Amino acid sequence: MPDVLVVGAGPTGLMAAVELQRAGVDALVLDREPRRTGQSKALGLQPRSVELLADRDLLEPLLPHVRARLPHGHFSGIRVDYSALPTAFPYQLGVEQARVEEVLEDHLRTPVLRGREVVSVEQDDRSVTAGLADGTSVAAPYAVAADGGHSAVRSLLGAAFPGRSAQFRLVVTDLTLARRPAGVGDGWALPEFGAAPLGYLLPLGGGRFRFLFGGAEQQQLDPSAPVPAAEVQRALTAAHGPDIELGDVLWASRFGDASRQLERYRHGRVLLAGDAAHIHLPVGGQGLNLGLQDAVNLGWKLAAQVRGWAPPGLLDSYHTERHPVAARVLVSTRAQAVLTVPEPDVLAVRTMVTDLVGVAEAGRLLAMELSGLGIRYGDDPDLGGRAGEVALPPDGRAVLVGAHAPGWADRVVEVDGPQPLLVRPDGHVCWAGGPGLDAALQRWFGAAVPEPAQSRTRS
Repeated sequence: MPDVLVVGAGPTGLMAAVELQRAGVDALVLDREPRRTGQSKALGLQPRSVELLADRDLLEPLLPHVRARLPHGHFSGIRVDYSALPTAFPYQLGVEQARVEEVLEDHLRTPVLRGREVVSVEQDDRSVTAGLADGTSVAAPYAVAADGGHSAVRSLLGAAFPGRSAQFRLVVTDLTLARRPAGVGDGWALPEFGAAPLGYLLPLGGGRFRFLFGGAEQQQLDPSAPVPAAEVQRALTAAHGPDIELGDVLWASRFGDASRQLERYRHGRVLLAGDAAHIHLPVGGQGLNLGLQDAVNLGWKLAAQVRGWAPPGLLDSYHTERHPVAARVLVSTRAQAVLTVPEPDVLAVRTMVTDLVGVAEAGRLLAMELSGLGIRYGDDPDLGGRAGEVALPPDGRAVLVGAHAPGWADRVVEVDGPQPLLVRPDGHVCWAGGPGLDAALQRWFGAAVPEPAQSRTRS
């Protein structure tokens, strides 16, 4: 029996499995698809996600797949400068989600079990059992549901998922082009919202292109309807003129601006993360990163629970910390959705927002939010933020800088440094010098283990 069952082999589920493995916990990943789809899906890693991958030695194998390093993010297509952010990675990486998934999966020691569709979920006070469509079942003490916006696990749990349905719809597709005008689709640029119809084309390499489009036609069609080549060609022509010609549609999907979030991220022994916990319009490059960071916050806490040293409330702090972060992203993406509407009054608001983003302090605040670098857990201005330059160990332990903590060596590694800090395995500060070190250790890392008498004598 694995320690944790992870349902869903997208970036959130795979990142959760990586974090559990890092902490010495055995995770088994199930996915309903028989193989990787290869669909590009999300295309951007924000600076905080880049930091997290670098800390785990996962950035280097991803770099050959990077299509662009963008020194900015965007808020509904309005450029937001990243160049002065306090990070070693003051840029957004343009890279396909599919490549991120490949790197994460290749890092796992236990292969993903594919073609395993979950059709039932039962739990008691000791384990979770997932019934599969082939008649078999898999059990584990805990489960992570990371099976996407149409999460089967969420539905099977009957978890409340309030919010609103889509009010407008777009199409995203990967395609090839038989012909294109000079300069069209040559590089990565910001989407141009506010114009009608929307048509955003950028290169993926190997003769492939991503095309995002939406207009009056898309609002009239059934959201479950297939996307025919003729519809894609009409959108290409409307956006780029008569000299562009579609080759092949590699995949296409309709999506909208539905906005929903779970009321609770924990349901007994099942924790939900990524799109299974929250959905929103994929604008501003937030979705992939939100899911990765859910997994990093959850992974070490769930590992502590499995290993038996988690203090009371640690696993519940996953919901407490991550729910407000996603709620803020839903606010941001709904605001950005409004700014995409090509109406005169909205364009006036868009002009005002653009001017405000150009003010240095306002631009920096927005950049810190979009990049993920500004995330802070809790209300203490000295705690909860990311630790910046503190290197995390490969075994998932916390880091204590410039102090000593006898009895926590199995959970905390001590390093020298000028500024006393206690840094959680997810890179966030939970003590910053002064009194209270023992209280912080106990709150986040459980009771100390007495050192052997021989060790005490030597010290």
